[in-house]
Amino acid sequence: MPLPAHVEQGQGEFVIDGQFGIALQGHTEARLDRAKQRFLDTLSRETGIPLWREAQFNQPRFVIQTAGPSAPVQQLGEDESYRLEVSPTKVQLTAANPIGVLRGLQTFLQLVRVTPSGFSVPVVTIDDKPRFPWRGLMIDTSRHFMPLDVIERNLDGMEAVKLNVFHWHITDDQGFRAESKKFPLLQEKGSDGLYYTQDQIRQVIGYARDRGIRVVPEFDMPCHTTSWFVGYPELASGKSPYQVARSWGVHNAAMDPTKESTYQFVDSFIGEMAALFPDAYFHIGGDECNGKEWTANPQIQAFMHAHNIPNNAALQAYFTAKVQKLVAAHGKIMEGWDEVLQPGTPKDVVIQSWRGQASLDEAARQGYRSLLSTGYYIDLNQPAAEHYLVDPLGDTATALTPAQQSLILGGEAAMWSEFVTPENIDSRIWPRTAAIAERLWSPQQARDVDSMYRRLSVVAQKLQYYDLQPRAITNVMLQRMSGDADPTPLKVLAAVVAPPKGYSREGLASYNAFTPLNRLVDAVPPESDTAREFHDIATKIAAGNATPRDWQQAREWLSLWRDNDAKLEPLLVQSDLTVELVPLSHTLTHVAEMGIQALDALQNNDPVSVAKRQQNIAFLKSAEKPQAVLLLMVAPSVELLVQATKTE
Repeated sequence: MPLPAHVEQGQGEFVIDGQFGIALQGHTEARLDRAKQRFLDTLSRETGIPLWREAQFNQPRFVIQTAGPSAPVQQLGEDESYRLEVSPTKVQLTAANPIGVLRGLQTFLQLVRVTPSGFSVPVVTIDDKPRFPWRGLMIDTSRHFMPLDVIERNLDGMEAVKLNVFHWHITDDQGFRAESKKFPLLQEKGSDGLYYTQDQIRQVIGYARDRGIRVVPEFDMPCHTTSWFVGYPELASGKSPYQVARSWGVHNAAMDPTKESTYQFVDSFIGEMAALFPDAYFHIGGDECNGKEWTANPQIQAFMHAHNIPNNAALQAYFTAKVQKLVAAHGKIMEGWDEVLQPGTPKDVVIQSWRGQASLDEAARQGYRSLLSTGYYIDLNQPAAEHYLVDPLGDTATALTPAQQSLILGGEAAMWSEFVTPENIDSRIWPRTAAIAERLWSPQQARDVDSMYRRLSVVAQKLQYYDLQPRAITNVMLQRMSGDADPTPLKVLAAVVAPPKGYSREGLASYNAFTPLNRLVDAVPPESDTAREFHDIATKIAAGNATPRDWQQAREWLSLWRDNDAKLEPLLVQSDLTVELVPLSHTLTHVAEMGIQALDALQNNDPVSVAKRQQNIAFLKSAEKPQAVLLLMVAPSVELLVQATKTE
């Protein structure tokens, strides 16, 4: 995962044992040596065979042939193709440059499996290349700061699924997270002491390059800039003093686009950051300007009148045009969220769409290169299937000409951090982002959701060999919440709930930057695998095509959930972190009882009174509403069973 572009399966397997050896041929460089060693380290963790040392001296059975170097600074659209040939006796990986080698090594690692012969890889020939050249993950490090180890292990995860752009959202209202030597008050007053030094930023850039990943920084402007103004209030359109924002949402703070001193500051700052970040692209944000400070400022209103600027959108376009010239003067290509697409926006600006497929298509129609993030907002806790079926060249893109379609560069998963911390961010990004990675790499016709989920389960297991633990953190948090080393009844409840979807969480409780994210809603994954599997079974039962095993599994689960409350409630009342779950646990018991009654009626072909069925359905509808800021994900499936019963 991602599915390769072309696969020819053969017979037999290549066995991995203590005799495994590896060699580099053709072009060599230090990055390839490090990639080989990293590959051996990962393979050793996956197999338990200490290959990290012995493979350097064994007869090479795995040969890597690299034709030539890649660009000194990784470029958009560089060749990432590779050919992987596995026979029973040898492996040949061939690529035009080191980036293709990196992609092929990850494919080999994903093919490793346990067989009666031990660890092996099936005989196969793979010719592979990506569908889109820009396949990214954006991590917001402003709202909740993410230490270096979090960034680096997620770069490892990106390499594992062939993502190639780390979009680093570094500044926002809640924090300015990069060291500026020219303007030190940015981080000194705007970060609460949590920021990346320039040496640390260089470390991340080097770490990413070793993994074939570009690093594109985002410094949001002219809005989402409260943290800038704590140290430099002269940049602002409103009145100081400013304080680092502690709440979420859209804030009023905005740079003053009418003062030349604003552009002098921005020019100097961009120059410093452009020298630090080598990538050709530089993201200036540009989203969610409500214009309230501009409207309230008489000097800005007078400027707009004098320059025939009719509204705030036009004022932002004026600002964006000037900043684009500054970005270009420092040798960079500007990128911005889709609000920056205004009449007169220079054609080399890359538009990132968060507001919908329509804005993506419109950017391409007007001749702009563009990226899709709509549908890939992994902070919204949507199931992997929803992300998987979103395509940058979706149904509406068919109205574009081939030339316009070629302007759509790919897309990015977006991990906004209002409700994640360094502790649980891995469980929010992974494994679902692998489904997005497949959409951006693999052929468009790869749309089998059942296949995706089967393979996603394997990826989730393999990610642990990259020090990513998207599932294990749930158990750690449940243990802490309950004070129990093995809180089995709490695990039963946790397996069938999920965080609320979309932006509804903020309306269910009060949150700010200091709110601990240590409750069940923060511990459980965004998607309940148990609930999804139960829904598949319930659908089959309701349709009359379930197997005996389906019936048995449904009854086992429903019985488990029905009986769990008696065991769980005494545990819940012992902790302030879990007592809020008592009503939810009660609800699960009642839902399960209704499910068992429906199974009995369906199996025995017994009719149910109309009143009873209506009463049950009404309860199940209410059970679908959030409790303790959680959704009971099995309630809709039980409703399917109840709806399938016949009435008297």
